[in-house]
Amino acid sequence: MAARFKMSTRGVGQLLNSPEIAAEMLRRAEAIKGVAEAISPVGGPGDPHPGQYKESWFVRVDRKAVGRSRKKRPVGVVGNSAYYARWVEWGTDKVRPHHVLLRAAQAGGG
Repeated sequence: MAARFKMSTRGVGQLLNSPEIAAEMLRRAEAIKGVAEAISPVGGPGDPHPGQYKESWFVRVDRKAVGRSRKKRPVGVVGNSAYYARWVEWGTDKVRPHHVLLRAAQAGGG
């Protein structure tokens, strides 16, 4: 006969706020950052700051309200501090979009 299981919502909340979950969020963010760095475009000879975008990736773990309960949980954040990062990601009327972060998240979050 199978044992019965009764989930403790308080216990699940404690698990989701545990250091182990925060460490896993950081691990996944680091994996995404690694892919983003690998596929980041580096400007050619005319670029006034070649490699700056590639070197500007960062990761951190924040606590943000998520889900219906809006309770704060650890989340991994991957970003780029180059002032022009949004234009590399989304493009402009003169530059095609590279979608570096999008492709990195699709490839490296596991």
